Amino acid sequence: MPARLRLLRMTVLLLTAACAALLLVATLAASRTWDRAAERHAPQTVSAAGLNLALNDMDAQAANILLSNGDAGRGRMDVPYAKATEFYDAARHTISGDLRTLAVAAEGDAGDERAVETLTEDFARYQELLGRALENDGRAGGKADALTDYRAATDLLAERLLPEARGLVEANDHAFDATYTAERSALATQSTVLAVIGLVLFAVLVLLQWYLARRFHRVLNPALLAATACGLTALVLGLHLLTASGEQLRVARRDAFDSVVALSRARALAYDANADESRYLLDPSRRAAYEQSFLAKSQQLYGVEGATLSSYDAKLAESWARYRADHEDRIFTGEFRRELDNITFTGERPAAERTVETYAEYQRDDRTIRSLLAQGKEREAIAFGISWERDKSNAHFGAWMKALDDVTGINQAAFDGAVRNGRDTATGRLPWVLGALLAAGVLTVLGLRPRLAEFR
Repeated sequence: MPARLRLLRMTVLLLTAACAALLLVATLAASRTWDRAAERHAPQTVSAAGLNLALNDMDAQAANILLSNGDAGRGRMDVPYAKATEFYDAARHTISGDLRTLAVAAEGDAGDERAVETLTEDFARYQELLGRALENDGRAGGKADALTDYRAATDLLAERLLPEARGLVEANDHAFDATYTAERSALATQSTVLAVIGLVLFAVLVLLQWYLARRFHRVLNPALLAATACGLTALVLGLHLLTASGEQLRVARRDAFDSVVALSRARALAYDANADESRYLLDPSRRAAYEQSFLAKSQQLYGVEGATLSSYDAKLAESWARYRADHEDRIFTGEFRRELDNITFTGERPAAERTVETYAEYQRDDRTIRSLLAQGKEREAIAFGISWERDKSNAHFGAWMKALDDVTGINQAAFDGAVRNGRDTATGRLPWVLGALLAAGVLTVLGLRPRLAEFR
């Protein structure tokens, strides 16, 4: 009989130790996942997306400088020129900072290190070409040479820099997604194993209570009853810890960061499309190509089947009205659709819908630019396209970017909140669970001590 009691006692202690070890390992793994997500994967993805955006902005502002400078400063559009120069310098500094950030983050990963090194070398060449274009534009009669250099720079951007930057975005986002998938799977497995061990622990404690009642004619052993309660409490808290960690991870990745990525892509596409407008105005020989490029990016942002530039506005308005009447209507596609299909947080839907409404206004401005140019009013088209005055194209572009920033901010704040909650769940509740398991083990030992003493 004492051998059986000692065996059951040892079984309880081993099961409580197994539960504690499992929860400790799971919590440490979850904490590492949160660290990688918050300090590596998410910042690297956002930095790479910001680099993509800044490259497009720098190219657009270089075109705007060339458009607004006149002939070596004669006939210069002073306000657009000053704005374009300011934004050009800001974009250049942003790119340099993002490259440094990505270089530090890539340390230890040979593939990422090579990608960042290649991107840095190509950016140096790109800066050289743009610098030469701006230098040529600053001398009388240098427009043709400036345009040649700008073409070489924008070709380098399109053929190498932007694909490399997008590759970094995709690589970092994929790494985050792989980490997320692995950790969610691990948490689900750990929850199942914990439930099995916890139920076995409960069954052993009940068996022990029954065995004592039968052999010693005691109805209840208070210490064992308390140990059972502690074991059940630990099981419930432990399962909640694991499931809550998994849920916070899902909120961070799927509800919040998926939208951050989609909106970051939308911003980069927006800046690239805006640059296509400036390139269209600057380079008559490539206008057809830049017009098609603008339409292709518009379709990536808000895709409507069969739309051309002449029909795009009407199709956008029609499809948007249908969506407002029925959010399940699948009439349009693109990055905006990705975000609108992932509405989760307070204030997100009106903010997301505002991005489409401001986008539609910007698209109408594009048709005004092309109409003015078709009428032979080139200077008026340029002034409308690159001016920051109210009701001009760049002002409406700024309003669109503000709307995108607002909805991105909602999702970024939700991601940050999920990270905080996930970390708190992983570390804040573990001591309580371990305490309950320790209490279950101690109470079992104390509850059996008087019975075992009877056999000495």
